[in-house]
Amino acid sequence: MNHETAENRAPEPREPEPREPELGPGDARVCRRQPEELDEIQQSGRHPEYRVDLERVRFSPYFSRLSAVTQVISQAGASPLIHNRLTHSLKVTAVARTIAVAVDRTLVGSAPSLSGELAPGGCDAVVVQAAASAHDLGHPPFGHLGENVLNRIARETLGLADGFEGNAQTYRIVAALDVCDAAAAGLNLTAAVRAGLAKYPWTPALEGLGFDASPGGARDLAPSDLPPGLKRVGETVVARKYSAYFLEQDDLDQARASAPALPPWAQTLECSVMDIADDIAYSIHDVDDFYRAGILSQVAVAREFRGFIDNAAALRRLDTPELELGRTRDRAGESLEALRRKIHRDDPWIADDDAFEAAVRVVTEELVEGLLSTVFDGSIAAERRLSSFTSRWIAHFGRSVVAAPTGTPRTGLISLDRRAWHEVKVMKFVHKQFILNRPDVAMYQRGLSRVLVDLVSAFTEWLDDVHDQKRVPRRLIEMVELATAGYARLATTRPHLLEDTSGDALRRLGRGRGVIDYVASLSDGQAIAVAEALNGRTDRLWDIGQSL
Repeated sequence: MNHETAENRAPEPREPEPREPELGPGDARVCRRQPEELDEIQQSGRHPEYRVDLERVRFSPYFSRLSAVTQVISQAGASPLIHNRLTHSLKVTAVARTIAVAVDRTLVGSAPSLSGELAPGGCDAVVVQAAASAHDLGHPPFGHLGENVLNRIARETLGLADGFEGNAQTYRIVAALDVCDAAAAGLNLTAAVRAGLAKYPWTPALEGLGFDASPGGARDLAPSDLPPGLKRVGETVVARKYSAYFLEQDDLDQARASAPALPPWAQTLECSVMDIADDIAYSIHDVDDFYRAGILSQVAVAREFRGFIDNAAALRRLDTPELELGRTRDRAGESLEALRRKIHRDDPWIADDDAFEAAVRVVTEELVEGLLSTVFDGSIAAERRLSSFTSRWIAHFGRSVVAAPTGTPRTGLISLDRRAWHEVKVMKFVHKQFILNRPDVAMYQRGLSRVLVDLVSAFTEWLDDVHDQKRVPRRLIEMVELATAGYARLATTRPHLLEDTSGDALRRLGRGRGVIDYVASLSDGQAIAVAEALNGRTDRLWDIGQSL
């Protein structure tokens, strides 16, 4: 695979150590919601404030829990070598740190998008590590399936207008739910690290983003006018992704104030690095997992990719609507054509048919006709092939980071170059098209969705049971009380976000958010075991006790 083109060849890193931004005690980036003084040991070494944040994240029980939360497919159903949320987070952190060091040495200050005004602390590698380590803390049981199910329950059943979102749950954990001995609530992280977590730096209310998101106000906005995570529905803009619930909006605003020159929808530089590292890890490690598990069919993938390569011009002329392309899978290549059209619709700032076709060809060569042509049998030779494939692609993507163009909300302060950007899209297409859409995976996921529905229903009923309320798990009661207090504050500070500010309404919201917080904090195994116990089907009573 030859990726060393003039466009994506990054400058060689210089030898000197990364710049050390001079941060005074009043610097906005090191501010915490609750002031605290570091002890003598904590104050030693470089970046003391940020290293404390990194340690708080990694010593958190929410971080440990990620070892038992599904990434895409369960370890129990495949192999212990399959990625879980913890191993994914560790690898994102490793990739992110490498990119951060290179960006700070070679790019910061060299482009308008990376000026000291927009990136006031440069690209601090420790901030990036802390944000990358924490970025998936809020993922509920069963991966993205759990996220979608809890969002539907939160909105439609519990009346929570800000629903459930994994990124917002992460922010809620570090700001309110987790604990450390230095603060009354949350991990009390620095503003730089909290802002580094905000991939989608808004709440569902979309306040202050610089455009009219109300009905009729978005009439002229195309998908390319909107940052990732926002979409236009009719004549209204809605948040598909967001980094804070209404309860944490003030906390997020305070964190974002550490980079006041950034547009309100833009990620900080460290957040952009974390986001790109996450994309890289997803695109490569998902393929790693599916290859190991033996569920990525070389025949099916080859048919689609070869169909596109052989018929690209004819596919481009089809008048079939984008959403209908590939639905029946009768014509090979249609699903890739749908992806090509989606890129042009959403991201014209970087869309390029030559780059897309080149990406399809190199993925065909490296993955379809390369890695997948030999069945993974667990041998040393198979491990070597997989390791070579993974390390080669990660290194290539890491070398392909460039300063992003100005004038588009579709990217952060940095981006992958045109070729690598399209390659990531094509690699992620493999995962979505040939794994998530499989009927057997869908059937398994529907069963898991029932577990979450049953858990929320059972805990809500238990809280309402006047005859048995005293035996509700103490942690659930604490989470309800914390959420209720939060809604009471919101009724005073931002009452327009609540339809009803009466005491009964606030208690209902607090109960709903508390139940969602509690269920989302379980691991996959805990969720299944607790659901069985609540339905009277368990012989593991003492194991269940560890979940509560």
